Amino acid sequence: MRKKKNQFVRGLELTAYAAEGKSLGRIDGKVVFVERAVPGDVVDVLLTRNKSDWAEGVPVEFISYSPDRVAPFCEHFGVCGGCQWQMLPYEKQLVFKQQQVYDQLTRIGGVAVENLLPIAGCQQTTGYRNKLEFTFANKRYLSREELNNPDVTALGSFAGFHAKGVFDKVVHLGHCHLMAEPANQIRDVLRQKAIDMNMPFYDVKQHNGWMRGVQYRLCTTGDLMVNVMLGYEQKDMRQQLLDNLLQQVPVITTLYYTINTKFNDSMMGLEPQLYFGAAHATEKLEDFRFLISPKSFFQTNTKQAEKLYQITRDFAELDGTQNLYDLYCGTGSIGIFCSKGARQVIGVELVDEAIADAKANAALNGLDHTHFYAGDVIDICDDTFFEKHGRPDVIITDPPRAGMHEKLVQKILEMAAPTVVYVSCNPATQARDLRLLAAKYEVTKAQPVDMFPHTHHIENVVQLKLR
Repeated sequence: MRKKKNQFVRGLELTAYAAEGKSLGRIDGKVVFVERAVPGDVVDVLLTRNKSDWAEGVPVEFISYSPDRVAPFCEHFGVCGGCQWQMLPYEKQLVFKQQQVYDQLTRIGGVAVENLLPIAGCQQTTGYRNKLEFTFANKRYLSREELNNPDVTALGSFAGFHAKGVFDKVVHLGHCHLMAEPANQIRDVLRQKAIDMNMPFYDVKQHNGWMRGVQYRLCTTGDLMVNVMLGYEQKDMRQQLLDNLLQQVPVITTLYYTINTKFNDSMMGLEPQLYFGAAHATEKLEDFRFLISPKSFFQTNTKQAEKLYQITRDFAELDGTQNLYDLYCGTGSIGIFCSKGARQVIGVELVDEAIADAKANAALNGLDHTHFYAGDVIDICDDTFFEKHGRPDVIITDPPRAGMHEKLVQKILEMAAPTVVYVSCNPATQARDLRLLAAKYEVTKAQPVDMFPHTHHIENVVQLKLR
């Protein structure tokens, strides 16, 4: 079969935002979705997919730029892929995110959202992350210009993020704006010490090398937890590396290292080893405290997580008499945050380690009316369970990006709680689930929450009432 030649659309004017960071234009009745561009741009587009009534593509040349554009503040914009929307004023980002939620709720979910509240934006739009991970690699990503320069090499000792779609090279970073210092300092101190010791950086394809990565979490309490990932044990070198880090960055309160001999960077099955300081970092949301271990999940924007949980609590309309069921409860943060207004909190989560953290967090906050269970909601929440704990008056569900399994949706319909609050990091899958929940529930209000400025990601909170 003959391979199709590259297809171009010349001088396409982008007229609207289409969700997930894409803009759209129309030519001869066909909708063309374009990445890495914004409404108002006029671009030449290389089509990557071309169907009868729609197409997708990437810009190869900008004929003119949208008047809404601003200069990106990061030297790595457009390459590392971490902050796709720096070229848009933050106020305009919020407009497009609000539109995305409205479009997906109405078009996918069939929801008539009469009370879609204004998006809750961030006051802090840089340095907002409390968790960050850098990758060490022996190859770096090269730009087009660098690829054509024979004096530039991709080989060396680098630290940064993976470029989009590239698994074996990193974008070597100077300054990253996602997290407050000493984030960049920690990365650079580790990299330079490893270079000074002549230790090899990881090669993904060959699966060898010593320096693999570093994770850290900076809490609003001032606690700073660092976890250094190494490809194999080399005790003398490891001690030199970690002691130098503690000397150069004395504000570190907890230091772990993890030996990872796997082919991937997942922490699954790995056991971080405490090298210095307390075993946990402590974070706060309002007056509640939470213990964080190297493998704990916690919202990565602490200040905005507080706003997200406040909206969730408001939507739950707790008055002290209700049984609150927290599904996908993770480490218990939402249930604990809402606990003062509930007669009882029941949390259910598949991951055993998360439930252990949830119980520890409840104890840390002196709560005796919270109960957390590891397992599948479908299996756990049966008649015997309800006889022991009572049926739910309010359900809060906060699933992963894939949304809820259809069996769980049916379980919620079966439980028939008067109020359901659905927190989502993917309004598209949320809208799909809302269409199914419409068998018994009516959406009464919704509010988007921006957790990640300069990206196309958006959270959304929806309140449902039993018909």
